[in-house]
Amino acid sequence: MRIMTFNLRFENDMDGSNAWSFRRELVIHVIKRHKPAILGTQEGMWPQLEFIRDNLPEYHLHSPDRVLDGTSQYPTLFFLKDRFSIHEGGEFWLSETPKVHRSKSWDSAFPRMMNYARVSENNNGHPFWVAVTHLDHMGAKARYEQAKILAQWVKARKGPVILMGDFNDSPGSPSHALLTSKETGLLDTWEILDGKEDKSSFTQHGFTGVPRKTRMDWILVSAHFHVTETKIIKDHLGNRYPSDHFPYMVELRMKN
Repeated sequence: MRIMTFNLRFENDMDGSNAWSFRRELVIHVIKRHKPAILGTQEGMWPQLEFIRDNLPEYHLHSPDRVLDGTSQYPTLFFLKDRFSIHEGGEFWLSETPKVHRSKSWDSAFPRMMNYARVSENNNGHPFWVAVTHLDHMGAKARYEQAKILAQWVKARKGPVILMGDFNDSPGSPSHALLTSKETGLLDTWEILDGKEDKSSFTQHGFTGVPRKTRMDWILVSAHFHVTETKIIKDHLGNRYPSDHFPYMVELRMKN
């Protein structure tokens, strides 16, 4: 089962030659080329998500109870339609009032959200939970409080869990330590296969292709999964990159 987390970079005309209209076809190409069974995106505004949905009809865009507006960036799950059955799902804001649209708390610069579903593969029927999220990029306190909300959600689930997203934090940070603690039972897929923690693993690059900041895009899994491969996708066309983040992809196999 191939899982990909992909920060799309929100639609922003100030990005100039890297604006969404110039790279959206490359985004579609990258997804088609690697064909994840489950795709989790961040920063997508609704027109961007509609473009992906309309150009990748083999995927189901999972957005239960979504309130649409012209400003929100939505973490969103996409599932291959012929491979998964979706049993339930939802989304909420990572704040002290999670059911209030675009609510934010602590020192969070922007409203942040989580999108989740309980699904099963059509060939074996064993259900598992999968979620995508995006933590705040400015507020250290907000990131930790948002991670606490995610940890509580994970602890309340029964069975296998996959949590992916842009966590805007480094491995070993308080947020990472909490989400990969015994309390949650989640493991960092990159660490499971002893991936290097250096510039080669950094997932943000600012449209340059030169890794910078840190490895902030994670896929965390419960011990129900074998991790057989991890890969940071650095596809580009000339000097054009699909986003200012490299997508991160893993191959998983559920244990018997």
